[in-house]
Amino acid sequence: MIHLPRGFLFSACAAGLKASGKPDLAFVLAPEGASAAAVFTRNQVVAAPVTLGREHLRASHGKIHALIVNAGNANCATGAQGIKAAKTVCRAVASEISKIKARPQQVFPSSTGIIGVPLPVEKVTTALPGLIAVASPEAFIAFATAIMTTDTKAKIASEEFEFKGRKAGIVGVAKGAGMIHPNMATMLVYLFTDIEASPRDLQKILKDAVDQSFNNISIDGDTSTNDTVLLLASGKSNVQLKQVRKQFEGALRNVCRSLAQQIIADGEGVKHVVTLRIEQARSMEEARRIAGTIATSPLVKTAWAGADPNWGRILAAIGRSGVKVNPTKINIYLGNQQICKNGAAAKFDASKAHEYMSQPAYDIRIALGSGKTSLEFLSCDLTTEYVRINADYST
Repeated sequence: MIHLPRGFLFSACAAGLKASGKPDLAFVLAPEGASAAAVFTRNQVVAAPVTLGREHLRASHGKIHALIVNAGNANCATGAQGIKAAKTVCRAVASEISKIKARPQQVFPSSTGIIGVPLPVEKVTTALPGLIAVASPEAFIAFATAIMTTDTKAKIASEEFEFKGRKAGIVGVAKGAGMIHPNMATMLVYLFTDIEASPRDLQKILKDAVDQSFNNISIDGDTSTNDTVLLLASGKSNVQLKQVRKQFEGALRNVCRSLAQQIIADGEGVKHVVTLRIEQARSMEEARRIAGTIATSPLVKTAWAGADPNWGRILAAIGRSGVKVNPTKINIYLGNQQICKNGAAAKFDASKAHEYMSQPAYDIRIALGSGKTSLEFLSCDLTTEYVRINADYST
């Protein structure tokens, strides 16, 4: 069951940006406005909508009336023309919703798709009147579908909580299947809630939730140019954040983790989802660096694709992670079997290990023997299908 928060209207349409002719333009309206917080990519090459989105959050003091998302074109590496295109779209949206007196700076833009191709602005602006006219709470699924690119399914998660008989909810939607790596990924995530909160409070809570979810996943090690996680709070539940802070923090964290898991499970060409459990690290930073190095090693990931319990590749990745370790204290477990003991081979049943790794999802536990910090990090295998998808992506 999807718990849709009050205060938001959704819509989607096909504007002709995708060659497939599928829906590629999505819209959200908060008629009475919403407090906003966002986390963006740390890639130094950023798309025009990321640059403009940051500017609009500052200019509006975190008060947003509308979200416009296009798929099929990243509007990245498009120079001054790209910024102009994003501004044109935001002005056009503001004009269409002029009845609620929204300024262009209260429109938040997002894009996803091919890098380096100019955004066909006229296709977007032509589609806007019809797109906005049909916005309704019932079109949430259509919104979730329209933002997809190489995704095979919509990614949705929601939770509901209560305070003195008043219910409040949060729902999240994500797109992402490739270019997925911490800081974050070719990932767009939109979170909607009807609690009442300030942009400043939302920002801190969102950052913490992202650190415990989207920054602990990797498909291919590539950090994208368009990554955005946007949280909007309409306040329509009449429940204040200070009244339900712990409940809200837990619900937001759960929704983000669910979306992160769905992104990995729907990764391009993915056959196996692997949960890396890093234990006995000195710090979270070191645990994440080790997990990320393992998760982005082509040798490790191709071994996972072949269900090959090649623990030596994992050990080698740990050793080159840049984190100081004592190899003689490292132990690696595949399910309930230990496959590496104190940095050397352990006696294990290779056929059972292969059978275990042939499952769609499994765990690898790594005890570093260095400290007391633990981390759970989601990743996947690297298959020939991933190569095919990305070899043909723009042609």
